[in-house]
Amino acid sequence: MICQTAIRDMGQIPNLHKGLTLILQATLVVGVVLFCLQGRWMSAALSLAIVLITLLPIVFGRRFDVHVPPEFEVLAVVFVYASLFLGEVQGYYVRYWWWDAVLHTGSGFLLGIVGFLLVYVLNERSDIELHMQPRFVALFAFMFAVGIGALWEIFEFGMDQLFGLNMQKSGLVDTMWDLIVDSVGAFVVSILGWSYLRTAGSDSFLERWIVNFIKANPRLFKLDGRE
Repeated sequence: MICQTAIRDMGQIPNLHKGLTLILQATLVVGVVLFCLQGRWMSAALSLAIVLITLLPIVFGRRFDVHVPPEFEVLAVVFVYASLFLGEVQGYYVRYWWWDAVLHTGSGFLLGIVGFLLVYVLNERSDIELHMQPRFVALFAFMFAVGIGALWEIFEFGMDQLFGLNMQKSGLVDTMWDLIVDSVGAFVVSILGWSYLRTAGSDSFLERWIVNFIKANPRLFKLDGRE
């Protein structure tokens, strides 16, 4: 478990994360303006929707009183930018055959971190009598990421069927490879999370992210002094 001393010793999050987020959002806004000037209304509308999506961490954070650390926020914005703006609007999915695989691997990685944090919050709260083994926490993170990935594939299929889009590209083959690379990314995070819980105190990016999340949301962790 995370030691409270480690939480106090962590430094402030660099402003680099927020700066990068603002740069990407500004790029999207410029894209909206350029698309409007070019008469590419569909691309402009999609880019505007992407801008709104990148603001969701802030909206949900304020709505549920959960502070999203800058590193989490910038990862979400980068992923949305790469998948929707570069992938769909700029056609990177067609230009580069590996673009879809890389992004789905990244999504499995990010969703694995989210799943890990969800169950970790419950496991660390002193007012909840719940003490899950590291193996179960890792399994939950893996299944959470793969489950969300499967729901996304259902969404792609539904959009293709209802609106005649081509989100699935090559159909079943694309879907299966997406799920495979989703699982790879989720598996990597699960192993890292399991290793962290087994050897708390080791220096790793995952531990630093977890500590930052706890520092930003102390009310979620009513710690009783346990390490």
